[in-house]
Amino acid sequence: MQRIGLLSDTHAYFDPKLYDFFKEVDQIWHAGDIGSEEVLNLMEAFKPVRAVFGNIDGAELRRRLKEHLRFTCEEVDVLLTHIGGYPGKYAPPIKREIYSKPPKLFICGHSHILKVMNDSALNLLHINPGAAGKYGFHTIRTAVRFTLENGTIKDLEVFEMGNSL
Repeated sequence: MQRIGLLSDTHAYFDPKLYDFFKEVDQIWHAGDIGSEEVLNLMEAFKPVRAVFGNIDGAELRRRLKEHLRFTCEEVDVLLTHIGGYPGKYAPPIKREIYSKPPKLFICGHSHILKVMNDSALNLLHINPGAAGKYGFHTIRTAVRFTLENGTIKDLEVFEMGNSL
């Protein structure tokens, strides 16, 4: 069993409230637009991290991270990226991989819109954790945590951290 803390679009701000929300997780996954190496370093000092770079991330983060990550955790095939779209409207750079070999769990950020959707045609769960940072058009900052166990995704919780300004 692995408890996962999921966030995206921190834009160089790691809210201290996340330390408490992610206290019991085993790993933190970040779906891009980290914004600074300092935020990545803070997360890595706190928990093991899997992360991808986003469109605002500079050369330092792009050297340390990949654009897409595909891995298995607790028998769940996971595809993590920043710009990915959602069921029915997947983004062109990732669409071919999703349709040719659908993951069980597809995670992306970028839109700043919290979204959890089943794609019944591809038998996958899509999660966009919204935006955890202060910058962007979102009004509520959000993060997600969930459990992976023996091929199942369960116990999903949404954390609202308040207004973005």
